[in-house]
Amino acid sequence: MWQTDDGQVTKYNLAYINHLVCRADNGRVLGYDNSHDFHHRHFMGKVEAIEFKDFETLASRFRDEVQELWKKEQ
Repeated sequence: MWQTDDGQVTKYNLAYINHLVCRADNGRVLGYDNSHDFHHRHFMGKVEAIEFKDFETLASRFRDEVQELWKKEQ
């Protein structure tokens, strides 16, 4: 995560990587970032645009989704 001196997030990249679960997208099972000038979600090799409210909300969503994925993997 990159942010300005006043704490505003300008660039971010959240990723859960597990090559045993997903071989596509360099092993990225789930990820969120704002590269390529738009906010988007990676899931099992597919990319989709998302609505972005703020980084804290997105980070919470990411944590929740990863925890659900871990439950399914066990």
